[in-house]
Amino acid sequence: MIFTFYSDPGHAWLKVPRNLLNELNIAHEISCYSFQRNNYVYLEEDCDASLFINAMEKIGKVVEIKESFVYYDSQIRNYPQYKHGENQ
Repeated sequence: MIFTFYSDPGHAWLKVPRNLLNELNIAHEISCYSFQRNNYVYLEEDCDASLFINAMEKIGKVVEIKESFVYYDSQIRNYPQYKHGENQ
C-alpha cells in the first residue's frame, strides 16, 4: 500500500485512513501530536508513523511511501489534534 509522507522544514506526517488504524487495533495508541481531518489521520513522524508501519509489517503488508515536501509550515499543523474516537 502507498501512503503519502508530508513534510515541512520542522516536522512530518504520514497520511493514513482512519479506518485502517481501527483495523490494526492501534487507534487508541496514537498520540495527540498527530492530526486529523475528515477520514484521515496525519501520523507524526517520531512515534505514531513508526507504530503504524510496524503494525502493518506484523500483518505482512508492505508500506510504500511517497514524499511531499513544502518549504513553509504545512497546513496539516492547522488541523485538529488527533483524539481517539473523534472524527473531524
